Amino acid sequence: MTAPLVVKLGGELLETPERLAPLAAALVRLAARTPLVVVHGAGREIDAALARAGLVKHQVDGLRITDEATLDIVVSVMGGLVNTRLVAAVGAAGGRAVGLTGADAGLLPVEPAPPHRTTDGRLVDLGRVGAPIGRGRPALLDDLLAAGVMPIVASLGVAGDGRLFNVNADTAAADLAGRLDARALVLAGTTPGVLDGRGQPIARLTAAETAALIADGHATAGMIAKLRAGLDAVARGVATVIIADGRTPAALASVLDGTAGPGRTILIGQAGAAAAAGETETRHVGR
Repeated sequence: MTAPLVVKLGGELLETPERLAPLAAALVRLAARTPLVVVHGAGREIDAALARAGLVKHQVDGLRITDEATLDIVVSVMGGLVNTRLVAAVGAAGGRAVGLTGADAGLLPVEPAPPHRTTDGRLVDLGRVGAPIGRGRPALLDDLLAAGVMPIVASLGVAGDGRLFNVNADTAAADLAGRLDARALVLAGTTPGVLDGRGQPIARLTAAETAALIADGHATAGMIAKLRAGLDAVARGVATVIIADGRTPAALASVLDGTAGPGRTILIGQAGAAAAAGETETRHVGR
């Protein structure tokens, strides 16, 4: 089977029918060309549900601090409402999709994440946040892809004792991309790639340049999580990681087709750098 493409969709891309329907159609078109695994979050809808429940949102470096009450909200919104909504939209667009969480068939095994070292040096306990510990290929995803079905995975993990954990969606996508030997990982959200000091997207980054952006404080908030996930993916052999603007289906489709202009940053691992030698910027990641 052709090496799959893994696409992570930020929850903010899935909130309205106006965005969801054309995005689902773009995913169906892409899945017709290449095996495709989708991972998603549900950030702002979780925030809204927390507010309705009278709970306060806590984050550090783009990572959600998750206590027991927050975890209940995360599971119900991300694993229920948002996941099912996206699966239904893909079906309405003519695709075949199955909604999953990391608990299904032990797809995303985790252990409690260690205290997080913030960019200003503090150690913060993230609570019920999981760190992926999977080592082998996720057979469930291979089986679904072989059957022509698009797996849509909500970023929840499961520990050996059955406890559920919140997992950052970028982190979960990078883990699955590495375990699937994916040829590319696309992290799509609401920012046009990694921005330089003038607010312009940086076209390409090496792993060393990416690590330097985190260390020197240039990257902030949610971008730190994306960059760290990208570094993890390339360290595990994923050739190319694309941090892309997914706010319009046309923008995301152009990234997936390899025709994108400024709305993305490409982080290239060693395998990707070798493959890119002599190639143009319009290489199709979806083929």
